[in-house]
Amino acid sequence: MILQAIKSKNQGKVNRATNWLIKYNKANDMRNDADGDGNEKMYDKYDKVCQKTFDKYLDAMWHLPKYEQKNIEQSKLY
Repeated sequence: MILQAIKSKNQGKVNRATNWLIKYNKANDMRNDADGDGNEKMYDKYDKVCQKTFDKYLDAMWHLPKYEQKNIEQSKLY
């Protein structure tokens, strides 16, 4: 699911931010599954992936105007 930007000139940056958010959500789900199973090695692996993807998401959000950031934060993905 790609979110529609408020202004079309920001669409590429919105796509970049939402793609990193989707990757973070998947890694977070895997981390939660590993935590429930008691698998510490897998938990640590996906915890690192979560940290990296969330940092990339924050970096992508930094390049967006506030109204686009708010639009992403109010979406189903967040």
